[in-house]
Amino acid sequence: MPRYRNSSWRSFDPDAQGAGVADTGSAAAKALPQARCRVLGIDPGSVRTGYGLVDCDGPVQRYVAAGCIQPPAGSLAQRLRHIYAAVVALVQQYQPQEVAIERVLIHRNPDSALKLGQARGVALCAATLNDAPLFEYAPRAIKLALVGSGSAEKLQVAHMAKAILKIDDKLGLDATDALAVALCHAQTRRLMLLTQGAVQA
Repeated sequence: MPRYRNSSWRSFDPDAQGAGVADTGSAAAKALPQARCRVLGIDPGSVRTGYGLVDCDGPVQRYVAAGCIQPPAGSLAQRLRHIYAAVVALVQQYQPQEVAIERVLIHRNPDSALKLGQARGVALCAATLNDAPLFEYAPRAIKLALVGSGSAEKLQVAHMAKAILKIDDKLGLDATDALAVALCHAQTRRLMLLTQGAVQA
């Protein structure tokens, strides 16, 4: 049987294109026990960390809360501690069952990349204190899920996130980015549940 090495669909790598869940093969990605779930979305950053909470109920997503954690001026260690404490408070207040976070892209500036990675790690530690399953999504996958284009602008993503959740309040881009992460996960988990036969279309 001949092999078509140049066939585009055979060479397509969804993870490389940012079109899928980063840890699809993990136990967390395989364990989606119920259709109803509260998702915490996080858009990490050492200067501003966006968060968004969405309730998933079958095909419906409902807005719960969103905002931005902005540490006061100080050393990196002080800012990281502020982010950790703020995310811990969010988890304790809203009790999310699953956590979705944006995957860090390779940054041109190594120092900025290191700081972003540290902020992301602190947010992850705090967000999963209750042993909530963690899911990671590439920025391109998030844009594709909401707007239909992996190269969408931030304002387009913000508009779609607010439209889907029927939000009239003014929200910053960090908050809407975090809501977009949560919505991307909501769509992905819905597809997984449908595939597993756990919910009806």
